[in-house]
Amino acid sequence: MKIYEATERNSNLIDSLLEVWESSVRATHLFLSESEILRIKKFVPEALTGVKHLIIAENDTDSPVAFMGIQEGSLEMLFIRPEERGKGLGRTFMEMGVREYSLNTLAVNEQNPQAKAFYEHMGFSVFKRTEQDEQGNPYPLLYMKRNF
Repeated sequence: MKIYEATERNSNLIDSLLEVWESSVRATHLFLSESEILRIKKFVPEALTGVKHLIIAENDTDSPVAFMGIQEGSLEMLFIRPEERGKGLGRTFMEMGVREYSLNTLAVNEQNPQAKAFYEHMGFSVFKRTEQDEQGNPYPLLYMKRNF
């Protein structure tokens, strides 16, 4: 497994990461309808090109299997292909984020209890809840910060 920060974000990379995003969302965001997934998917390339730090994990064939985005100490995105979950990659990303990018806050969908439990296991706790996501959709967000 190779993990690196993307310096170039060409269309081939963005397309590969979009596939990772979609497979991860379909496995973990069971509260989203098909139409919602497709609607949100349109905004993912912009998020991938706009986030300051984009960290990618590739398998032995140089195909992306996971990515993490960090902006000003906040985890903006963390998506892992379903077949790669449970192998320590999320922990590796989070530890790297804390160590190298001063990661200390994140937001997680309340309807994604596995992710919330993972972040709690990694030392984060909820400090705020909103009824809607950042786009105004009816998906409550839990804002979490790292316990020092």
